[in-house]
Amino acid sequence: MKRIRRRRFLTLAGAAVAAPAISSLGWSQSYPNRPVRVIVMLAAGGGTDYLARLTGDFVSRALGQQVVVENRTGAGGTIGIETVSKSAPDGYTVLFSNDNIASAPQILKVNGDYQKDLIPVIQIARQPLVWAVHQSLNLNTLAEFINEMKQRPGKGYATSGVGSNQHFLGEWFLKSAGIKLDHVPYRGAGQAVNDLIAAHVPIATLGPTSLMPHYHAKTLRFLAQSSETRSSTLPEIPTFQESGFKGLVLDQWFGVFVPAGTPPEIVARLNAEFGKALEVASIREGMLKAANEPVGGSPEQFARLVREDSAKYARLSKELGIKVN
Repeated sequence: MKRIRRRRFLTLAGAAVAAPAISSLGWSQSYPNRPVRVIVMLAAGGGTDYLARLTGDFVSRALGQQVVVENRTGAGGTIGIETVSKSAPDGYTVLFSNDNIASAPQILKVNGDYQKDLIPVIQIARQPLVWAVHQSLNLNTLAEFINEMKQRPGKGYATSGVGSNQHFLGEWFLKSAGIKLDHVPYRGAGQAVNDLIAAHVPIATLGPTSLMPHYHAKTLRFLAQSSETRSSTLPEIPTFQESGFKGLVLDQWFGVFVPAGTPPEIVARLNAEFGKALEVASIREGMLKAANEPVGGSPEQFARLVREDSAKYARLSKELGIKVN
């Protein structure tokens, strides 16, 4: 009798151990069975929002569920980032972010540790930042710009937010050039572009996506780009390095993240579907026209980039003495 009872106990214990694995497998196989919310941490009208919607339409069809893009802005993008980091790790709340996720924590007070609270899924794209000026300034080169700002100081330059990659690039360039401008942060590129093209703030460092129509219309001029060599999407624009600022290199990237604890099967599914989106000709064409280079790759490759850039921004924040205004 005792032997029978012991055998029943072992059977039940084995079932208890196996249950989570079975539950996880069933969960991943049924994913998704309702709409997936994609949080964009900057306002509509900018490059991050554009890429989220461009790829989201394809992923929605691939998953068989609606992908709902939602903009959660403020505090250098950290509000949107933390909305996702605190969400249930079930694959139904996804973050679409630029590299503010690596830069913002270096100078802003954030809740949590993004590298521990979030899992990188896939890098979507990369692009240089550009130094843009309104055509009314009548400046054609970075050298002309520097000379003008030394003679007529006091202007401001726009970015998509405090702690953004653009904020870092702006302060890096200004210190290297020996000029002073006031930082004018916005809640996303869309709002910054509106004031830039109206010449309310006639200088900006931004991602080129939302600027391209105005650049082609000659309302704006690009004086430099921040990549190591000229991007294939902006072959006519010199780099900061070509303009005499050796080592001033800062690419912007975009990618997808999910909360820590999300099942590996769901991470793999999202990586696969967003990766397939990057192979679609119309999506690639749309990205290239907006000065984005499609990337893709594994979660591990993207995680390595996030770690490396977080370390780079930490170093720059100390070297440049960047602080919240």
